[in-house]
Amino acid sequence: MAFDRRTFMGASAATGAAVAVAGATSSPAAAATAPADGSKGSKTYAFTVMGTTDLHGNVFNWDYFTDKEFDDKAHNDVGLAKISTLVEQVRAEKGRCNTLLIDAGDTIQGTQLSYYYAKVDPITARRGPVHPMAQAMNAIGYDAAALGNHEFNYGIPVLRKFEEQCRFPLLGANALDAKTLRPAFAPYSMHRLRTPHGRDVKVAVLGLTNPGIAIWDKANVQGKMTFPGLEEQAAKYVPRLRSMGADVVIVSAHSGSSGTSSYGDQLPYIENAAGLVAEQVPGIDAILVGHAHTEIPEYRVKNKATGKDVVLSEPLKWGQRLTLFDFELSWERGRWSVAKVSAKVLNSNTAAEDPKITGLLSDEHRKVVAYVNQVIGTSTQAMSSAEGPVKDVPIIDLINHVQAETVKAALAGSEWGSLPVLSQASCFSRTAAIPAGQVTIRDAAGLYPFENTLEARLLTGAQLKDYLEYSARYYVQTAPGGAVDPAKLTNAENIPDYNYDAVYGLTYDIDIAQPAGSRITGLSFAGKPVDPAAQFVFAVNNYRASGGGAFPHVPKAKQLWANSDEIRNTIIQWVKAKGTVDPAGFASVGWRLTRAGVPVF
Repeated sequence: MAFDRRTFMGASAATGAAVAVAGATSSPAAAATAPADGSKGSKTYAFTVMGTTDLHGNVFNWDYFTDKEFDDKAHNDVGLAKISTLVEQVRAEKGRCNTLLIDAGDTIQGTQLSYYYAKVDPITARRGPVHPMAQAMNAIGYDAAALGNHEFNYGIPVLRKFEEQCRFPLLGANALDAKTLRPAFAPYSMHRLRTPHGRDVKVAVLGLTNPGIAIWDKANVQGKMTFPGLEEQAAKYVPRLRSMGADVVIVSAHSGSSGTSSYGDQLPYIENAAGLVAEQVPGIDAILVGHAHTEIPEYRVKNKATGKDVVLSEPLKWGQRLTLFDFELSWERGRWSVAKVSAKVLNSNTAAEDPKITGLLSDEHRKVVAYVNQVIGTSTQAMSSAEGPVKDVPIIDLINHVQAETVKAALAGSEWGSLPVLSQASCFSRTAAIPAGQVTIRDAAGLYPFENTLEARLLTGAQLKDYLEYSARYYVQTAPGGAVDPAKLTNAENIPDYNYDAVYGLTYDIDIAQPAGSRITGLSFAGKPVDPAAQFVFAVNNYRASGGGAFPHVPKAKQLWANSDEIRNTIIQWVKAKGTVDPAGFASVGWRLTRAGVPVF
């Protein structure tokens, strides 16, 4: 189903219209049935919409940070090469003309493969390469994809170039031009499926992205784009799609289903709003859910206005699952109506990689493997993040030390140069490791899998205490005495590891026997209790500084300095400059877990 971007852009500039895509011209008999006795009874048509989400730059079943085949505790596999095999199996079973394939966003960020073609050999260069994700998705035959928040990480020019390279529309009904408040991308696409009787089935796909982009990628989008709520835009477009003759309306939403927001009340729009859209907006048949990295084979939400079920499904992440929405339609009174919708997910670890996709991108893969294996220095000892969530480990201190040094150098000679510099970092990956001996780019990059940049903000001692108390919510309250299972201490309230910060430059205890909000004790700087009124420079990533995780004080604190280079690159350059990584020069135990004053470990 070809997508002529030039035709769309002309129409979009004038009307804000979306993409109309013609379907196949024939349909296997298996997809449609009529009564065996030849009567004029109900005629039906069945089709399947396949969906992926949060692919995050995964084409191959490969981990570029460990330089080996991907594996996890559940033995999941990843990548579009596996998804391609599953897709072809479904198309063979259903008939390609009775299927559509869509995605719910977060496509071009997450692996060193996607990073390489955004930064090292950028797609935006004159006569630059075609993005591997565009090549793979074009070859597989995607029909539409919603925008994810991580699409904006590398700036709008990279996203626009990726859009240009895709032979399918990128949809975002709530991604608006900041000046005109008109759609900056196609809001929806319309697809026709040919049936043996009755008219074609018109399937509308409405794309919705995440309002948090305004916070998380503020530097890239402020003054250029604005992102209203999903419910608001769905309520605007769904009736329009129905009036245009859509028989089926599917929403591809880069938004989880929990109804919660990681950024608190900093935005008037819900981050994870897919369930609210289903509940509040009549006329939707199914929602492909993204963003939350959760596996939801089928979840039904009753629409308040109609009482009808809306079927939601989320296919985990990274190409680990493929959602199938199976639709059954009835032809009655001259129109198609949805009789039944069900959903399930297929596991990509049941499929072999499609050689069509691995062969297509074998050169790109080899280039990236060679790039990440470049030696940039040596380490005097091995370091691991495995215990990072429960202990102050040297590998997290390394991140913080590099950040603090970078900020100190940037502020040297300024009016803020004499203030002490503190730093925050999280255990971004529990599998990050620096080996003893040679250190490669992939070793250093593995410490920081996100494209965050570094800032310096001005905080007081009292504000830092609040910050640490908020961070310490991450631990499960645990009574004094008795054995402790480290695996059960963390992620209270489903707080992810990247939303627990350790602060470097202070010493403190976290008393996990106490309730959240009353856990930080012995807070000291340079051996003395922290003065609530004292001022500190805080080296902090842009995600946290712009409100990610809803940590207190930092988003409104005075910005003293900011850098556009990824922290990951800053670490790589630091290792190159030093030549040798020696934990003796930066590692210390600044914080520990206690229960009623007794250390847990």
